[in-house]
Amino acid sequence: MTKSPITQQHLVRAMTYTQYRELIDQLLAENKTTGDNHSESLVEYTRMNMHRMRRMEKSTRLDDELVQLLLHVETKMIWVVLTEAWCGDAAQNIPAIMKIADASPLIEVKLLLRDEHLDIMDQYLTNGGRSIPKLIALKADTLEELGTWGPRPEPAQELVLKAKKEEVPFKEMAEQLHGWYGKDRSRTLQQEFKQLIRQWARLAAEQNASVKRY
Repeated sequence: MTKSPITQQHLVRAMTYTQYRELIDQLLAENKTTGDNHSESLVEYTRMNMHRMRRMEKSTRLDDELVQLLLHVETKMIWVVLTEAWCGDAAQNIPAIMKIADASPLIEVKLLLRDEHLDIMDQYLTNGGRSIPKLIALKADTLEELGTWGPRPEPAQELVLKAKKEEVPFKEMAEQLHGWYGKDRSRTLQQEFKQLIRQWARLAAEQNASVKRY
């Protein structure tokens, strides 16, 4: 494992999910969104995303195998998520990520706005781009990096890359993408996190064993 560029100072400034939701509500009341661009289109995307988040909060159900994995997590982790309110992928994935984290007493989620933390974002680019949401899993006591996830489940990522290669108009691509999310209902995300949690738990256990030896 390597030391993450995320520091305690970043974590102090980070938001809980509740604070993030409250911030978005406050900004929308002023016809604004997160970041510096408060264009009508981005504000409208943000309003749509609030509906998506509420739907995901109500509909996400964790499968039993994932719940059992989470109950057996033995190392305290912090999952830092880079996000923005206008990002559709963030709206579709973060509520499910929160449900996953909430199933373990040892996992805490902290949210950072991407455009206020480009120093962090630029350490976690996807194909050279600042794609979000991006989750960085940290060992809570040392802030060592266990791994990352994002910006979207693999089939959704493949859909986006294919659409870009074929120069599909953004609106059409977005419809395809959110159609996929609507049918998938976080099932793929949960499958991916089963593998990640096993991997991160193993890395944390190996690091703990190494510390004890020395």
